Amino acid sequence: MISIFLDPLFFYAPVVDAKNLCLSLDQKLEIAACVLRSFFDIVYVFHIVLQFRTGFIVPSSRIYGRGELVEDLGEICRRYLSSYFIVDILSILPLPQVVVISISNAPTSPATTDFLKMVIFAQYIPRFYRIYPLTKEVMRTSGAVIAETAWPAAAYNLLHCILASHVLGALWYLMAIERKERCWQMACGDHNGCKLDDLYCGVGRGDTSFLNSSCPLLEPNDIKSPADFDFGMFLDAHKSHVVEQTDFTRKFFNCFWWGWRNLSSLGQNLNTSNSVGNYFCPRHLHHWASSGCQFVQSITGRLEEVRMKRQDIEQWMSHRMLPEDLRARIRRYEQYKWQEKRGVEEETLISNFPKDLRRDIKRHLCWTLLKRVPIFEKMDEQLLDAICSCLKPILYTDKSFIYREGDPVDEMLFIMKGNILTTTTNGGGTSLFNSVYLTAGDFCGEDLLIWALDPNSSSSLPISTRTVQAVKDIEAFCLMPDDLKRVMCQFIRLHS
Repeated sequence: MISIFLDPLFFYAPVVDAKNLCLSLDQKLEIAACVLRSFFDIVYVFHIVLQFRTGFIVPSSRIYGRGELVEDLGEICRRYLSSYFIVDILSILPLPQVVVISISNAPTSPATTDFLKMVIFAQYIPRFYRIYPLTKEVMRTSGAVIAETAWPAAAYNLLHCILASHVLGALWYLMAIERKERCWQMACGDHNGCKLDDLYCGVGRGDTSFLNSSCPLLEPNDIKSPADFDFGMFLDAHKSHVVEQTDFTRKFFNCFWWGWRNLSSLGQNLNTSNSVGNYFCPRHLHHWASSGCQFVQSITGRLEEVRMKRQDIEQWMSHRMLPEDLRARIRRYEQYKWQEKRGVEEETLISNFPKDLRRDIKRHLCWTLLKRVPIFEKMDEQLLDAICSCLKPILYTDKSFIYREGDPVDEMLFIMKGNILTTTTNGGGTSLFNSVYLTAGDFCGEDLLIWALDPNSSSSLPISTRTVQAVKDIEAFCLMPDDLKRVMCQFIRLHS
């Protein structure tokens, strides 16, 4: 984001020399922009080096529960080289610095500014391509924090608005310079003895004093003939003498304010000329800004919904005077639920699909987990599909008790992510204490399975012989007693 913010600084390098009536480059600004851009490119090089040593989790292992961490350097290098390596290299190529240095001792020309624009916007493509997945990751991991209060979401969106206003203002400045240049070129063509090279500051220039009266700044209503030059939406830049400023601070904030004002009004107050460069306003600016607003609203709409739900929960907890430790556990659960589900009610979403889609989705999510249970391996596909359809996603936060020793076992749990500690004292005495850790892909609550297989079992649920507690945040599927009993009764009838 900082690099994207720095790149438009190169657009402020061209300056109109009002005293000598020529176009020049602000060399101090060029040097500052090159140094800053090079510094952050070096920082990004360290990021690239770290990518060759950063392990990753196999995506497919997350689906079936095993978060398999790959630490083999060869595998890490192959993955990075085949994914974002080329994008990262294209992002840090010092193309703007090369262009600016190559023209620093040469006269400014239309080809120069056009090439500079092309280079900077060409590098925006890989940069934005890299930023998009990172932004999604930020929203995934920090969405709950953003949803807690309104100001983090507002600050997050304000950052994007500031960046867009800065880029738009810098582009407006550069195109205002080009518009002035175009007017001077037309005047030079109509004046005997004038050469185009005379329009650019340097040694051996001819007399350009005629330009003082060649390009009057006319309002749109004052343009009477085709010979009158129309500056369009860049008229303000010339009337306010922004294009003649060498004070970068004043120039920057003038252009930034123009970008902010017109982005917020969707460019509806702009007076454009018939120049090709003006066609992106106001119609295209309105379209882009509207699309951007709709995109931001789509992202923040669900966050706002979650934030309102959080407020309702806070009011309820206050009304019921819950103790602070219990409130903290509730907040932690809501935060973990947002990180994993991002506001999507998975069971409701799946239930709206047709029957065959529901079956295939459940198979994809649960089939491997069920196959780890020995008795389920002997079941045919129809019965396994019936069990899959009964599984429901469930979340447990760190240190939550799923059931305690001596409590009824009211669910069978299939762990997709996280760790569970099961302990038992076998009815008492610390000398009989033993514990077992369960990880992703394991299951617990097999007492319920034995109860469901017994045709003579009572309606009372079996009593747990172990205490089951989450030691990390848990994402799992649960199978309820009634559903398990119904499927197992059918299994017994088929395999009597």
